[in-house]
Amino acid sequence: MKRKILMRLGLPCLISLFLVGCEAEDRIRDALQTIRESTSAEQILDSAKSTLEESKQDTETKQGDDTVEKEVTTENATDYSITEFDVLEETEGIPAKDTEKRDQLGLTQEGISEILQAQSGFYHFAQLNLSEQSLYAEILRILELREEEIVISSLDEKEIDKAFQCVMNDHPEIFYVSGYTYTKFALGEKIQRISFRGTYTMELEQIAQTRTQIEQYASQCFSGMGTKLSDYEKVKYIYEYIIANTDYNLSSLENQNMISVCVYGKSVCQGYAKTMQYLLNRAGVSSTLVIGKVNTGEGHAWNLVLVEGDYYYVDVTWGDAFYRFGDNAYETTEQKLPIVNYDYLCVTSEAIRKTHTVQNIVEMPVCSSLLANYYVREGTYFVELNESQIEAAFVRAYQNGSSYLTLKMASNDVYYSMEQNLIKEQNIFRYLTSETKTIAYTTNEEQGSISFWL
Repeated sequence: MKRKILMRLGLPCLISLFLVGCEAEDRIRDALQTIRESTSAEQILDSAKSTLEESKQDTETKQGDDTVEKEVTTENATDYSITEFDVLEETEGIPAKDTEKRDQLGLTQEGISEILQAQSGFYHFAQLNLSEQSLYAEILRILELREEEIVISSLDEKEIDKAFQCVMNDHPEIFYVSGYTYTKFALGEKIQRISFRGTYTMELEQIAQTRTQIEQYASQCFSGMGTKLSDYEKVKYIYEYIIANTDYNLSSLENQNMISVCVYGKSVCQGYAKTMQYLLNRAGVSSTLVIGKVNTGEGHAWNLVLVEGDYYYVDVTWGDAFYRFGDNAYETTEQKLPIVNYDYLCVTSEAIRKTHTVQNIVEMPVCSSLLANYYVREGTYFVELNESQIEAAFVRAYQNGSSYLTLKMASNDVYYSMEQNLIKEQNIFRYLTSETKTIAYTTNEEQGSISFWL
């Protein structure tokens, strides 16, 4: 008599992001023209003051899956009571007071060189040209010190935005910044200099307190990790740790940074990814943030990691059963879902493209290696229907006390062969204990995997 097979299927749930934009250039240009046409010093000053008020306009730009403010202002009223020649001399280049302030922050040639050297291993930084890297260093120092209105080396607004986003994607520890503001100083229509400041969500005392809480979380995580793990083992451990200690929750506080995970234990994709990145970097495994969309069109964030010389994608959010199935993740009739899904632990570009689309600010590498893929490392990756390999996988699972086993197939042909052999022909019972009368399973044709509850 054939024994009964129970089938379980699940659907992932996703979150949405948004991006809004607006422009202020036309209004700024009109205001500048008004100033040039004024005929008296009094008129010039009045018009200039009006320009400063009316030319301030908020725009928004995307950084991860959160919306960050970028206030664009043009400031050209100072000293308009003197002659144009004097104004030209006063506004050309960087004034002494601004140069002095930069020097105090360590933004000298020598200081910037030291910052650049310290960025070795940061992926986004490495993709920039020399000019962009210098600007990256300036913005990083300004944000680290929570400074305001510091003149920077670039007059290119797109370059500023790119450098800012690269800094934020490389440095999850800058959790107290939600965006940036810059002020353009112009003479007529020509921009002379730009000052920059971050949009800060915390005061210095609160930042220090939060860092202490994050450090406590990291110490607790690392206390169980061991000291002689390989890069792969570190990635796997941190992946599992975050999932075990975080609930996916759309209404979680500070969910666009790692505070949500480390302090509140609840987050969404960007909080998961930034925490993964922070802990991996602390553990000596290079990681960066990746921004994009999933196959239903919603925005998403995950990680790029460098494991033993090769790049892989890791999506810790999609590894959490709460993300895929909500609060019912562990209450599926007779069987409970596993806490961790390993389909997105160290995967290739080809694999991630089945469900994710990268939309990052810099080019991502082609991830083609399978050496650190979870299923390859665990011996459950099949390039053909191999009964000896199947038997070995089930023996290891039983020996380890596992309640759940996933078999991953290299191609559609192998997947269909395994499905036919194990499910339709019910040969799965050859590999189970003699007491097993029924077996629950779930299939994922898109991922090429079949999972069994033991």
